[in-house]
Amino acid sequence: MAEVELLSTPHNIQISDVTCDSFRITWEMAHEDSSRVTHYFIDLSRKEGSEHNRFKHRDVPTKLVAKAGPLPMAVRGHWFLSPRTEYCVAVQTAIRQPDGDYQVSEWSQVVEFCTGDYAMEHLQQLLDKAQAAAGRMLRFSVFYRNQSPEYFHYVRSECGGAMLLSFKDNSGSHGSPINGKLRGVFLSCNTEFDTGLPPKDSPYGSLRFQISADRLLNPSTNLYFADFYCMYTAYHYVVLVLAPAGSEGDSFCQSHLPRLDLSTNPFLTYTPGDVPVFCHASDVILEVLYTEPLLLEHGILAQISGRHQLMSLSTANAKKDPSCKVCNISVGR
Repeated sequence: MAEVELLSTPHNIQISDVTCDSFRITWEMAHEDSSRVTHYFIDLSRKEGSEHNRFKHRDVPTKLVAKAGPLPMAVRGHWFLSPRTEYCVAVQTAIRQPDGDYQVSEWSQVVEFCTGDYAMEHLQQLLDKAQAAAGRMLRFSVFYRNQSPEYFHYVRSECGGAMLLSFKDNSGSHGSPINGKLRGVFLSCNTEFDTGLPPKDSPYGSLRFQISADRLLNPSTNLYFADFYCMYTAYHYVVLVLAPAGSEGDSFCQSHLPRLDLSTNPFLTYTPGDVPVFCHASDVILEVLYTEPLLLEHGILAQISGRHQLMSLSTANAKKDPSCKVCNISVGR
């Protein structure tokens, strides 16, 4: 019986063109193997909490079996990849035998990579879903920020009376491009149906900073859509970014987020006139990130009821419900 010529181990694994739900992979193998190999086996797992070499036995096809073809190979739709997630990938080449078994190479070295953020096309899908949930528009007159007395004392004593910028946390959709990358000051603008005023209670603190809507929402400011999510409740949140035109935040948003028309979008509108009119969507909770520092002297501080039992309503680093059909799209959470 003739001795079976072993396949070389794939090496120099290269990952390229990584998006939130796809990547391209290539590798090198012995020249004489290129014409013999009939299939590629690719094993992929999340990096977190796993041993890098914990793959199946070398003679068992694993998660992806693909017919051999030109490299690099595009991998899309074979796994439900999540955005901004670290993965480990290894490659095995194989020759299919007449009896259906495979002659296989050793597994390659494990390579790590991280998927990307949502692209514009994915954010547009989220935007379309958010628009369907937005509801009718209600008038409002102020943006506000609820915090503890200690926070505002710090702003006065250590920050010169300015609410400074901080990076957006990781709440909401994991693939939102602003998470951990865009800095701003978070504000609210939702009002109660019966009074037209901001809610009397807040999970964030007992002091409220209020600033006139026309100081922030005007023709000199650009508005962008950033996220749509829920936290295992019936309430849905829409994250918007307000960025003064030409600012650093505006430059970031122009290349990463869909821009909204100030007068016709379904979430937050400005209608010019002798007395400008401002409206917000009634059926979603708006979280507005303003990308410049805000001076306390440009608004007023008022006492409200900050109730600890409302802390469950806080969205700080809140994880999005991956099972919600209203606010999820098909490319990951």
